[in-house]
Formats: sequence, C-alpha cells, structure tokens
Amino acid sequence: MRKLLIRSAVFLGGFGFIAGSVLFALAYFTVDIPDANAYVNSQSTIIQYSNGEEIGRVGTQNRQIVPLAKIPLNVRHAVLAAEDRNFYSNRAFSVTGILRAVVNNLRGGSLQGGSTITQQYAKTAFLTPSRTIQRKIKELVISIKLENQLSKDQIFESYLNTIYFGRGSYGVMTASQQYFNRNVDQLTNSQAAIIASILRSPGLYDPAFKKGNLERLQARFDYVKEGMIDAGWLDKDAAAKMKFPTIAPRSTSGQLSGPKGHIIEAVTKELAKLGFSQDQLLVGGLVIKTTLDQRAQQSAVDAVNKFYPSNAPENLRIGLVAIRPGTGEIVALYGGRDYLQRQLSDATQSIALAGSTFKPFAIIAGLEQGIPLTSMWNGDSPQTFDDLGKPYIVSNYGDEGWGQVDLMYATKHSINTIFVPLGIKVGPAAVVDVARRAGIPESVAMIPTPSVVLGVASPRVIDVANAYATFAAQGIKSKPYLVSQVIGSNKGVLYEGKQETQEVFSKEVMADLTYSLKGTITGGTGAAALALGRPAAGKTGTSQSNASAWFSAYTPQLAASVALFRDSASESLNGIGGLTSVTGGTFPARIWTAFMKGALKGEPVMDFPAPSNIGGLDPVVMTSGGKQKPKP
Repeated sequence: MRKLLIRSAVFLGGFGFIAGSVLFALAYFTVDIPDANAYVNSQSTIIQYSNGEEIGRVGTQNRQIVPLAKIPLNVRHAVLAAEDRNFYSNRAFSVTGILRAVVNNLRGGSLQGGSTITQQYAKTAFLTPSRTIQRKIKELVISIKLENQLSKDQIFESYLNTIYFGRGSYGVMTASQQYFNRNVDQLTNSQAAIIASILRSPGLYDPAFKKGNLERLQARFDYVKEGMIDAGWLDKDAAAKMKFPTIAPRSTSGQLSGPKGHIIEAVTKELAKLGFSQDQLLVGGLVIKTTLDQRAQQSAVDAVNKFYPSNAPENLRIGLVAIRPGTGEIVALYGGRDYLQRQLSDATQSIALAGSTFKPFAIIAGLEQGIPLTSMWNGDSPQTFDDLGKPYIVSNYGDEGWGQVDLMYATKHSINTIFVPLGIKVGPAAVVDVARRAGIPESVAMIPTPSVVLGVASPRVIDVANAYATFAAQGIKSKPYLVSQVIGSNKGVLYEGKQETQEVFSKEVMADLTYSLKGTITGGTGAAALALGRPAAGKTGTSQSNASAWFSAYTPQLAASVALFRDSASESLNGIGGLTSVTGGTFPARIWTAFMKGALKGEPVMDFPAPSNIGGLDPVVMTSGGKQKPKP
C-alpha cells in the first residue's frame, strides 16, 4: 500500500509537472506582447449619458516620454529603492514572490506578491488589474518575453514612462510637474524619493487625496531613503540633508472645464461611496453609465445660459437638478458655469434659504389632518403670531393684504399670513415630519417653530428637487442617484444601480396637493411656466431679504428645482438683471420652463390625477391665531 501511494504521488507529481509545462509552453507561444501605447490610450474611465454618449473621462492620460539618459540618477535610484533594488541583477520574475502569492491565494487571499519591475511593467502596461492565476501566468510570460527581447535599460525606461503616479499623470516627467511644478531633471533627492514613494499606490500616498495619506507617505519616504542608503546610492550625509518636501496642491485638468466638470466630480464622489477606489477610476479602464439624459442635460445648460441675468455679480450662483419621479434617477444636473473656476457644486453642495418652496409641506400636513383646500383664512398683512410666548410678526410680499381667502388661493399667491397659522394649526413638528418624509435629509437643520413653513431652513437644490419628485410620484419617495452601471475593462458588469423607493404619502393627499400647486402656474406666482404648454404643478420661493429665489415644479414625468442665490444669505439678489427684487417667478421660473421644454420634447403630454377633495368642497372658516397689526 505504501509503495502504491508513493508511486501514485510520483505519477501525479510528474503528470502535474508535465501538464503545467505544456500549459506554460502553450501560453508562451500564444501570448504576445501588446503595444504599450495601446495601454495608455485605453485605461481611462469613461463617463457616459444614459444613451451611451460620452460625457467625459477620468484619468485621461497625461504623459511625456523621457529617454532614460535624461532621467537623473537620483530619480532612478529612488524608484529602484522603492520597488526593486536588484532589478539589474535579478530575473524577469521573483520566484519567492510568486511562491508567496500562491500560498496566499491557497489560503483564500488575493494573488499578490513581491513583483519585479519587469512584472510591474507587464502588469500595468498590458494586463487588467484582476488578481487571478490566469492573469499571473500571462504576466510571467510577458515578463520573460520582455527580458528576452529588450535590455534592462529599455524595460526600465518604458516602466518609468508608463507607470501611473496619480493626479492623471503617467511617467516621471508629468509626475514631477504635478507634484512639484518642475521637470524631472530638476528634482532634488527628497522630491525624487516622494515621487518614488507615491507610485506604489497614489490613492494611499498622495496627501492631497485624503486624510491619513500624509502620514503613510512620510513613512514610505523614510523607507525609500533607507533603501537608497543600504544600496550605496546615497551617503548618510546627503540623507541627513533630505527633509520632507512641500508638495504642490492637486490641480485639475481641462477635462473638467465648464458645467460638465461638476457632473464628473459628482459621479466620482458617488463611485467612491460605492466602494470604487481612486486608483480604479484612474487606471481601471471602467465605463460608467449614468442616469443623465443627454438632451435634458444640454437643455439645462442652454436654459441657464439663455436666462443668465445680464451684468450679474461675480458670485451669483445658479443650481438646477431634475429627477425622474418614482425612480430617483438624476436626469439633469447643473452645478455651475465652470468647475475649474469653482469646485463647489451649486446643485449638490451649496445651500440656500428655501423660502416658500417649503409651504407645500404645510399643505400636506393640513390635508393629512383633514384641513381642505377650501378652508378659509385671514390673509391680511402684517399679522402677529405667538412663537413660544414671543410675538412673531409676519408680512406678505410687498405687505399686500388679501382679506379672507381659501387655502387654494393662498397657495396661488404664496400668502405668508395664511401659511404661518396653517403651520401653527397642524403643528410645526408635523411640518418638519412631512419635509423629512418628502426627501429633505436630516443634514438640513429644521427647527419646529412657526417660521419653518416660510423656508428658513437651508437645503441643497437636489434636496428640494427630490421632495418635489416625491409629489410627482404620488407619494413615492426615491433616493437620488447618478450611477446606473459600472462596466469593467473586461466588459463585465461590476455594479448595477438600484432604485430605493418608499411610499410616504397617500395618493389622495398628493392629488389635492398637486391640484393646489397647479394653481400657482395657471393663475399665480409661477405663471411664467405656463409657456411650457403642458400640465405642471409647482411653487415659487423667495426668501427673506431676497437672499434666494427658487422655482420647484413638476410634470408627471419629471421634477426639477432651480435656485438663484449668492455666497452668503446676507447678500441680496435685489437689482440683479435690472429687477428690483428677484422672485421665484422671474429668472428661476424662466430657466425651469426653458429646461423642461427641451427635456420633455417629444414626450407625451400627460395630466395629473383628479383632486380627491379631502375634507369636502364646502368652505370652512379657520381661526388664524394671529392679530392684525395696524398699519402706520
């Protein structure tokens, strides 16, 4: 039995060796060395509209070829110290490194180990970043062929001109320019050590990328310096003079210019939340399909350009976000005129006083408590209300008094002295609860006081757009998202976007709300949107002291919010575009209408559900709880 086992082991071992040799030989004769330049042109991450047309690229290669003779010795030695100190004496691949990788793989880890510079060049220039046995075999074959066909200097030169250093730079020349604003032949020993340290993983070592990287880079810098000393490339006196250098701040490229830069930035941030690393985005050769509609996005840019106020102050901000109701798909996003001039997105990051765009939350709270649109209120101005024992004076726009009118009429004309008592009647906490359910996130501070209904909170444009998308979807709230699909370099699907929805309001309440908001457009403050030529519902919003102006509205197919504001709530919009006061019914409503015309071109005209008439059609006189303040 013992002899049988020994013979079987020998046979299996011999068979395995022969089979492995045959497979390796087959791979050797079938795997060719690809064109290195093809790699550089194929590894960008491409961001697309929903129809597959390209928006832009992340990691578009920035590379300048430098002959090895023009790359100074201190740079070459620093890279060798960091990555492969025995490069000029060792073979194409490291046997011990491969054995460690195999053992690690058998234990359930990924296939990684101590690669030589030749292996790294083969891997980064010709192969996908996947860690599989098949890819490792190809890496070994290409490495052997490289060393059979090229000299060590040729391989090292190609490596130094091809390897990715972060910040969109390939090769030591562009890396030197990115990190130190100088050419490679001007790098000091310290700067050369930094360049060599970062190339291992720019996402982990570039201090401008994320917190914690600086500390890792400092440790790596010391490691490289000690390696240069050990190899005899740097004496201790010179090493003692090496101080950690100042690294240039991260700069953007022309790929991010204009409004599309805000889209690319928003997409990369969403991908980061989904677990895709910066290195994957910059060298992974991914294709990112977004939810953005190309026609709608162009319409957003055209609408803002068309109605951008003339002679506007430099810090005028305009944000626009459009969301498909019931799905959360962001269809259009306008975050600013030029990302290179200002990196803060006015669609997804900037905040502004919400103004009267919050009044629908009070209408919903009232409908849920049985208060009908036919309820009658006192719309005189000004009035004084009780705010936890303190007098709260409320005036209407232009201090106009409207007398006794119903809630439907008050919505059309955005009458403050009716909405404040409505909020008091239902309870400010109920108004806040409705806003949260609609889609205003917890990050937006809202205090349950009588003023909450007048939009004293400061949301982002995307927050308000999402809330109105909930109205358009008849009470279905969705989580907004931009990335619908991520395709890997091997054409496999790495991620598929998922809709996250929740029913938060009844269809009956939404039908009545929409009926009231249709009145804002057909005979109220949002009349500019009548030019759309199809049923729409929405609300204008003008905050205190004219610090911001909004128009948020929807059709059954699409919801969008447009806001104008400046950098601070203390800065007024008064006088911009020749207007004494910039209200939501002016520039915001015009931009919204022009955008929707283009975005919905060719789409069927749809109407909203009929009103449910919650609380009946009979007028119900409500007590406001306010005392009219006599006019002087």
